[in-house]
Amino acid sequence: MTQASADALLARMMEFHPKIIDLTLDRVWRLLGALGHPERGLPPVIHIAGTNGKGSTQAMIRAGLEATGASVHAYTSPHLARFHERIRLDGTLISEAALSALLDECLAANGTDAITYFEITTCAALLAFARHPADYTLLEVGLGGRLDATNVVDTPALCVITPVSYDHQQFLGETLPQIAGEKAGIIKRGVPCVVGPQEDAALEVIEARAARLGAPLLAYGQHWHVGIESGRLVYQDENGLLDLPLPNLPGPHQVQNAGMALAALRALGRGQGAEGAVTRAEWPARMQRLRHGPLVEALPQGVLWLDGGHNPAAGAAIAATLAQMGVGQLWLICGMLNTKDVAGFMRPLQGVAQHLHAVSIPGEAATLPASITADAARAAGIAATEAESVAAALAEITARDPGAHVLICGSLYLAGHILRENG
Repeated sequence: MTQASADALLARMMEFHPKIIDLTLDRVWRLLGALGHPERGLPPVIHIAGTNGKGSTQAMIRAGLEATGASVHAYTSPHLARFHERIRLDGTLISEAALSALLDECLAANGTDAITYFEITTCAALLAFARHPADYTLLEVGLGGRLDATNVVDTPALCVITPVSYDHQQFLGETLPQIAGEKAGIIKRGVPCVVGPQEDAALEVIEARAARLGAPLLAYGQHWHVGIESGRLVYQDENGLLDLPLPNLPGPHQVQNAGMALAALRALGRGQGAEGAVTRAEWPARMQRLRHGPLVEALPQGVLWLDGGHNPAAGAAIAATLAQMGVGQLWLICGMLNTKDVAGFMRPLQGVAQHLHAVSIPGEAATLPASITADAARAAGIAATEAESVAAALAEITARDPGAHVLICGSLYLAGHILRENG
């Protein structure tokens, strides 16, 4: 009998539970038990939570660890073009055959019990990691932390909490302390935790939980510092100063992400990987310059970027990155989900956007209609029109400004669609 494809198995998994997001660990523990508790046999885990910078920080930690010769598993979400991007075994994306076999095994173990897509696929990732030797496992939370499906490891080697800001309030709480409390749920008794730059209200919650659990904190501004001096990245902690090249990932916010990665590497005794962390990291759809494909060919005299940021902090980071790059007024093509703070994302872009073309995200039930995205842009002071598609928007932009600088932004789901369609 021919084994079903990973895509077919993933589609079946979407039918197990009526809610896409339903925060509880009961179903995860049940399935992990049926699978023989793979979470107990993982290589040493670095668990990463936060609102912004999780993926970039994970990418830098992985690059730094690999620069020291370490083998590293990594789990991240959501994927952009293909699900396989979520599971990296010893530095390599999981193969179609391996993923299909794992998903089939998890489906059989789960039976007909209710479970969410993220929960069962996370169990599949943990099963893969437990069966393949490596020096470290990097686990990025999907949502929150306390009740996230990845929060099943009793004693990770290290925890990391990136900057906490407003996102997913319908699941994590309306206030910053409430959201921080959910993120801080990954902190474990006695396990060191690297903490990135935080607002005071969030930091107080994180510090309180760490104190209750006797977890040593390595907090930005207290135990480590990072900044730019004379065009170099300068990091300092109690172990001394590092003078490094600027991160290869663009944007001033990547300096803070690099600082968290460097603090993590030093805490793990892998500080010799510092330069690799800032120069070798790869993370798509974060101010990614598109250089090939039909969309680039549609703008032959211009420049095309792609970014998946989708909340107020991401909007501010995009604006700061463009300012650092010396980009003047540019054209935006924007599509967002109806669960996001659209106005908050738009406001920082008011000063850099010449015009915004609003699109609906193809194939996404939760897409915000282009008309509402356009209205939100106008309310933020950005001139905006609707477009039937990204390709149609590019055609309009090219006709008006052949040498245009264009940024496609607003959602990781839109970014994934672009990466798939643009080849």
